[in-house]
Amino acid sequence: MHRSVRPSPLLRYLVATMLLVVVYVGRAAPATTPVADILRTAEAALGGGGAQVQASVDAAVRMPACSQPLTGVALGPRMAEVRCPDAPGWRLTVPARVRRDADVVVLLAPVQGGTAIEAAQLAVQRRDVAGGSGVGMSDPAQVAGHIARRSMPAGTVVSAGDLADGAGALKRGDPVVIVSRAGGIEVRTGGRALGGAVAGAVVAVENLASKRIVRGRLVADGVVEVLQ
Repeated sequence: MHRSVRPSPLLRYLVATMLLVVVYVGRAAPATTPVADILRTAEAALGGGGAQVQASVDAAVRMPACSQPLTGVALGPRMAEVRCPDAPGWRLTVPARVRRDADVVVLLAPVQGGTAIEAAQLAVQRRDVAGGSGVGMSDPAQVAGHIARRSMPAGTVVSAGDLADGAGALKRGDPVVIVSRAGGIEVRTGGRALGGAVAGAVVAVENLASKRIVRGRLVADGVVEVLQ
């Protein structure tokens, strides 16, 4: 007759531990995309024009491994989206610190909206233009003599969107029709603009017949109505 031998508690513990190790090894952590690859892709998406870019990803982020090269697209001047093109793949928004230096035209003095910008009010300075609302102009000749769409303080980087030139805009030296009204009588005469203006703005004009200088409001394309 054989006697059964029961394993000791220590032996049972060792066997259970080995089984847990086997299970753990069989369930290895899923592969993830290296954070360095995500950062590199985001910085490439934002790094055009010689920009200095430093992207950042939360240390807790773990994105699944991607079998295809990552792609990146700029969502804004300081934000990129990194994508894994697998199916279903994934997307991750990545913020970044961006600096982009460029030589741009800036105002040395305030400019009122609807007035011409003079060359003496302009200078070229090296500025960080990353995140700007518009592309800065690089040559003062692109700005001088043009009409300011809005009032701007000194130090403003001038972009094409700040210039109101176009239909209805008046430049210094442009021919105008001067309209004077008195007692129900309207008189029209030829004139010349002595400054720039947009519709509704006040501008000085010279009467070509009398050589008299008057101030009027630009009420239509090339038509200035004398202020009473």
